[in-house]
Amino acid sequence: MIVAPSQHDAHKSGILSKFRLFTPILAGATLKERLIGCLGALIGICLTGLVCGLFMGNDPHLPLIVAPIGASAVLLFAVPASPLAQPWSIVGGNTISAFVGVTVTTLVTDPAIAIGLAVALAILVMSLTRSLHPPGGAAALTAVIGGAAVTRAGFWFPLVPIAINSLILVAIGMLFHKLAGRQYPHRQAVVPVNTHKTADPPAAFRVGFNTEDIDAAITSLNETLDISRADLDTLLRQVELQALLRQRGELTCADIMSRDVVTVPADATADVARAQLLDHDIRTLPVLDGEGRLAGTVGLRELAAMAPAALLPISEAATASPSDPAIGLLPRLTDGMIHAVVVVDDARRVVGIISQTDLLATLAKSLSQVGSPGLMSGHGHGI
Repeated sequence: MIVAPSQHDAHKSGILSKFRLFTPILAGATLKERLIGCLGALIGICLTGLVCGLFMGNDPHLPLIVAPIGASAVLLFAVPASPLAQPWSIVGGNTISAFVGVTVTTLVTDPAIAIGLAVALAILVMSLTRSLHPPGGAAALTAVIGGAAVTRAGFWFPLVPIAINSLILVAIGMLFHKLAGRQYPHRQAVVPVNTHKTADPPAAFRVGFNTEDIDAAITSLNETLDISRADLDTLLRQVELQALLRQRGELTCADIMSRDVVTVPADATADVARAQLLDHDIRTLPVLDGEGRLAGTVGLRELAAMAPAALLPISEAATASPSDPAIGLLPRLTDGMIHAVVVVDDARRVVGIISQTDLLATLAKSLSQVGSPGLMSGHGHGI
């Protein structure tokens, strides 16, 4: 039975909709993350002021720290992955904007025109120098309305204290995020290329959406998003993977892996490893150290030009645990570089291997037997 909403509920919903402007929309923010951000801002601002005080000798005519640095701290510690919070944006944006503000003050005498012109030109110059940083607008404005101390400092103001404040804050931020286990500066996703040096896109990118689709979607929204297209592409593909894991995540690596794994000791020669690969018609060979633990992998490509008695050119292995979802290996086994994932236990002992063939056979059966549990795997770890 469907119950119609009461007048009270409708009235309440209408009131809430009026306040939707005040609903935070930032994704991924948790109370723990915000508390870490608060701690970072506390440490960052205090240390920046302390270091500047020691460096500048507590000059009563020169501020130890300027107000825009507080806004920079919000971005640096609360949203460290934002393009607006990266080191060049903070240091370059604040310093360049302060120079713009001082220049406008020197050339324009009307305060009403100067304040607007300083902020507008700061946005333009930051955009041209790829250093867009919202507090930069405040830095430009401070240069215009900062009072006698700023006027007296002249073109030194963008350097002392603006640039010094920014550099110290970024240095503290980098150290803080490292200790907190965060990645900073943010590493922008790399646009994938075909490893075979042909004009075709990588195999995993030939179906589904592409960069043109992303551009068209952004254009249709008519909004400027605070995320790079490469990061957006990576995020959307991760969403696709998570949806696939939700639908097909019941299959684990232990279900589909080959268990009779051909391996080679780390002290074997290139000729021995090459013979193993050719004899078993496989392309990837796990390499074991003296204690039987996984040391890496070696493949035919690396061995092709090696002398028979040469030591093995061991590469870092792509690994997974037996309980990991098998479908989760899709990105690695379709990137054009990895042909097999080695399945290891907690002691890094090899318990199985999953090749592109194994995963392809699993996906084929999954498509033909939708909803059937306990799918059988393909055998062998060659491709």
